[in-house]
Parts: sequence; structure tokens; C-alpha cells
Amino acid sequence: MRMLAFSDLHRDLDQAALLVEMAAEADVVVGAGDFASIHEGLEETIAVLAAIETPSLLVPGNNETDDALREAATAWPAASVLHGEGAELDGVEFFGLGAGVPITPWDWSFDLSEDQAAALLAGCPAEAVLIVHSPPQGHVDRSGAGDHLGSTAILEAIESKRPSLAICGHIHESWGAESELGPTRIVNLGPSGSWFDL
Repeated sequence: MRMLAFSDLHRDLDQAALLVEMAAEADVVVGAGDFASIHEGLEETIAVLAAIETPSLLVPGNNETDDALREAATAWPAASVLHGEGAELDGVEFFGLGAGVPITPWDWSFDLSEDQAAALLAGCPAEAVLIVHSPPQGHVDRSGAGDHLGSTAILEAIESKRPSLAICGHIHESWGAESELGPTRIVNLGPSGSWFDL
């Protein structure tokens, strides 16, 4: 199974159109959150992506809520929103969790506490491909100031569930960064589109 994955479009409609073209070569498409910018432009961005006919799995970022993403995605027939839930495509299990984790400093942000995230991640099947908006603590999570901003709940879920792949976004300065934790490859995606063979 060939997967195209991206994060953090933030209303970049030109990049969204490029991803639509790339998706023709994919068996599954994953959008790991932040389609909007501070809750603006979600519908317009999803409207461009809705031309993707490949099965697509989305998680909300901290720039849109899960409810808003679910509503916008009704215009995208091939898309399913995962937030604390899983899906299976061609025998491959996926599990998604969106939002900013831990809670960000911004009052507009759609966030979860570590405890809330841990409760939602508890349902992740062992070895499922993990789609999260926020990175795990200490992996692909370094800010421009050099701080690690990732989530301990996501880290613990990776340690216990041992997915083959965990993909995220959120921390822009770490776009393109990769790490490993046990059997798990961890990738901070960014908006350009990354290819994976599952």
C-alpha cells in the first residue's frame, strides 16, 4: 500500500492542488491536521482537497476542531476523520488523534491535555499506523528555540502500541525530521507531501 501523507497546509490552496495531483499515485492519503489557520479557511482548503478520490484519513490540527473538520469533510466523499478512533483499509489498521498536545499557549487553539490524549489513545490497536497532529515528546518536536514541545501521552502510546509508523506535524521547525523509537519510524510531515510504503 502506497501512502501519501502531509500536515500543516494552513490554507495553502496551491499546495493543496499539488497534493490532489500527487494523490492519483496513492492507495491512501493522510492529512495530519492544520488545514485551516486559526479556524479560518478550513472549508476552502477542504474544497480543493475534495477532488482527491483516493481513500483519505484526516485528523484535526490545533487550528480547527474535530467537529469543524467533520462538517467540512462532508464535501469530500473519500475522506474520513479520525480523532480518538481507527479505520482499516486493505487490511492495514490506522488510528488517529488530532489537536495540540500538550495544551498550547494560544487561547484559540484546539488542544488536549496529556490525560485527555492518553484516554483517547488507549483505544489504539497494537501496531496500527499512528496518525497524530502533535509529535511525541523528544522526537521530531524541536522548536526554533531548541525546546522539545511534543506530547508525553503520544510518546507513551508509541512505546506501548509499537506502531511501525507514526506520522505527525504541528512543530513547523521540525518538518521533514525523522526519528526512531523501538520498531517505530516517526516522521514530522509538513505540507509538501511524503511517500510511504506500508
